[in-house]
Amino acid sequence: MAERLKIWGKCIRKQRVSQNITAQDLCERLDISRPTLVRMEHGEGNVNAALYLAALNILGVLAFAVPELDITLWQMDHGGKRARPDVDGSDYF
Repeated sequence: MAERLKIWGKCIRKQRVSQNITAQDLCERLDISRPTLVRMEHGEGNVNAALYLAALNILGVLAFAVPELDITLWQMDHGGKRARPDVDGSDYF
């Protein structure tokens, strides 16, 4: 995970600069302090991962950093069976 945060941090910095977004503007949009943004851009692990994702989203590159999960990884198929047994206990898998 540490290596991914470093890459995300570099991406945030590059995209922010290339899109002419000031550090102050990005900080305001993320509701964070300047030191937090500096830590993010250095890929430090003591910054909440949700902030990295929010920054990547604001910069328009979230889909590149975190591709969509394959539908088979999150869609549940119970085949009509209940996840819990009936009250009488007769509806087990």
